[in-house]
Order: sequence, then structure tokens, then C-alpha cells
Amino acid sequence: MGLYGDDGIVLRTQKLGEADRIITILTRHHGRVRAVGKGVRRTKSRFGARLEPFTHVDLLLHTGRSLDVITQAETVRPYGAPFVTDYPRYTVGTAMLETAERFTPQEKEPAMRQFLLLVGGLRALGDDSHEPRLVLDAFLLRSLAIAGYAPALDECVLCGAPAPTDAGGSLAFAVPAGGLTCRSCRPAGAATPAARTVALMRALLAGDWATADASERRHQAECSGLVAAYLQWHLEHAIRSLRHVEHLH
Repeated sequence: MGLYGDDGIVLRTQKLGEADRIITILTRHHGRVRAVGKGVRRTKSRFGARLEPFTHVDLLLHTGRSLDVITQAETVRPYGAPFVTDYPRYTVGTAMLETAERFTPQEKEPAMRQFLLLVGGLRALGDDSHEPRLVLDAFLLRSLAIAGYAPALDECVLCGAPAPTDAGGSLAFAVPAGGLTCRSCRPAGAATPAARTVALMRALLAGDWATADASERRHQAECSGLVAAYLQWHLEHAIRSLRHVEHLH
């Protein structure tokens, strides 16, 4: 039993009793933490408004038997403030929070890279120069990479042959196999993305925003479909909020 401090992004909240909430936070040093915010649903709560999804908070917590207790909360940055009146960004942001929670299944298991990725993703989502769905796809691809599931985009995942860069129908993307395959190795049911769609996926994974922002909508839509299918194959569970994001293209 004791006090500890950390900062993190609020992923979600749920009601507990008449006045409390369980706050799920992805923290910098302690991974995903579930803690009780006592009295935060009361209008006179000292820090209830600081414990809303998308908010980066600096916390002081007391270790409990099953759930820790938040004793102090200070806002570092309210990332969600501009999303409230922007449906596409709010929807994408919600999918990012849900994905971050899915990629941190064990409570209090350090996940520094996932935390930093989420902070960077929310910051990019607040930048009007990027399409929200592009930000989400970049976040999903990098989350997969951190977890060790990055798709093979430069060579055939089965034989290692370099991936062609032409658009002659020779590219194949097989979700169960783990990425691109050559024509010889192509399994039944593999998708046949355009070369520019694959180039977009590479750009998003590498953080090449100049290439990503200049991409055509049809390639963005095809990329999103492949990324969503690949993500949900590896997570073995659907990201519920992605159903709402699919209507944004």
C-alpha cells in the first residue's frame, strides 16, 4: 500500500456507485491502470472534469487491493477539447483510445512505446493538415509494429522476394500470411492493392507525412480497408469504434 505518481492519457471511464467512476488510463511508467475517481460525478468535484477521455493528466494514486484510487489530478493537455465539435476527429480519436487499450491487455505492465505513440497520435489528430483517417491508419500500423505484427511491405512475406513497385496487378496482400506476397506465393483470397496504396502504407508506417498527405482518396480508402482487416485479424477481436470510422471516407 502506498502513493505513486505518473502521467497518462485517459482512455475511458465507467460509472461506479452513485458518485464515483472507474478511470482507465494508459500511463507513461505503469502501463494501463484502472483507478477509482471518488466523487468525480458530483458537480463540486475537485478534478472530475480533468478525468475525461483524451485528457493527458498528471496523477497521484494510492495503491488499492483491486483498484487504485486517484488522490490528485492535474491537466497536462486536454487533447479532446477540439474534437468535441469535430465528428471525424472525435470518432477517429475514440478508435485510437480503444486500440491503445486493446494493445495493453495486462494491467500495470509498462508500455512506454504505446503511451508515446498515443500522445503523438492525438497531437497529430489535432493538426488540421492531416486527414483524420490517415492519422488513425498510421497509429494502427505503428501499434501493430510495436506489438511485433508489422505487415511485410517491402518483400514477399513467404519467400522474401522483393516486392515489385509497378502496378501491373502483381502485388498481393494476404492478411493471414502477414503482408505482401509475390505472384508465385499468392494464397487464395489475397487482396490485390494498387502500388500507390502499398506506397501509402509504407509512408504511414514510416511517418512520411508528405507522401501520405498527397495520396489520393481512393488509395486512402483501400489502405484503410487493408489496415482494419489486418488489425482485427491480429487482435482476434473487433475494434467496435472502427465501424463508425468506416463511413468517414
